[in-house]
Amino acid sequence: MAANIALLAAEEGGETHNPLIPETYDIVWSIVCLVIVGFVFWKFVLPMAQKVLAERTEQIDGGIKRAEEAQAEAQAALEQYRAQLAEARTEAAQIREDARNQGQQIINEMKAQAQEESDRIVTAGHTQLAAQRQQIVTELRSDLGRTAVDLAEKVIGESLSDDVKRAGSIDRFLDELDSVDAKTSAGK
Repeated sequence: MAANIALLAAEEGGETHNPLIPETYDIVWSIVCLVIVGFVFWKFVLPMAQKVLAERTEQIDGGIKRAEEAQAEAQAALEQYRAQLAEARTEAAQIREDARNQGQQIINEMKAQAQEESDRIVTAGHTQLAAQRQQIVTELRSDLGRTAVDLAEKVIGESLSDDVKRAGSIDRFLDELDSVDAKTSAGK
């Protein structure tokens, strides 16, 4: 086979031609085609590719910007929520304190009312006791006077049934009893 290649080379004429180097017309037409394809690529394909890349870059940047805005809004909402929560806690503490104060005030008012009622009941009791004492003293004087008159009638032997005499004797006896009672109270 090597002999066949050598024969073919000898037949072409004696000029040695390097098969790795193309002919000049091939190089020229290849350069012309390359320039046309390069021009079409530069004029139509590259702007479209740059436009697509710019749109994608804009979408990515817009997405990042929207994400940052959403994150900022979320952070603002979180801060607002925390502020509202702190305000609600403060308000709840204030309401509890007000309720405690109102409860204490109600307790104090109820104690004051109870004390007033107790004082009123004690005063009414004292008044009632004084009235009952006076009534009992009056009844005792009346009974004592009658008993004294009855005893005096028995001792004297005569009837003291006359009302005027009886009243005078009873009054005299009671006055004497009061003076004795006052002397014993003063002596103590």
